[in-house]
Amino acid sequence: MRLQKSTLFALYAVLELAADPSRQMSTADIAARYGISVHHLAKVMRQLVRAGLIQSVRGVGGGYRFSGNVKRVTLWDIIEQFEPEADQPDDVSLDTATPISLALDSVRGEIDDITRATMQSITLKSLLKFAPAED
Repeated sequence: MRLQKSTLFALYAVLELAADPSRQMSTADIAARYGISVHHLAKVMRQLVRAGLIQSVRGVGGGYRFSGNVKRVTLWDIIEQFEPEADQPDDVSLDTATPISLALDSVRGEIDDITRATMQSITLKSLLKFAPAED
């Protein structure tokens, strides 16, 4: 599965915020940390707020903070916000289908199912265990 840039940016942002749910960070801070576009990340952050994964904190020193449960939110919960077509099979035209194309589509579908199941089983908490602690 190849992820769009916006999906990767969302994963970076949510994982960064979930690492310390009491902390809030600005879009500029997160963008600078990962070397990504502030404007693109701002769009991603708005979508994450709408999804209820993060919350916006207004005022001086405002920014965003994680609003989910790190033990329950999975990678798939984030990915599906930006890759909705990843959960839908491709339309195969039976008029032009060959035994080989049908076999390949079957294998691709199986790989997609395994990938989805894996992403649904990895919580933010379990992934954050692999992130090295900062000094």
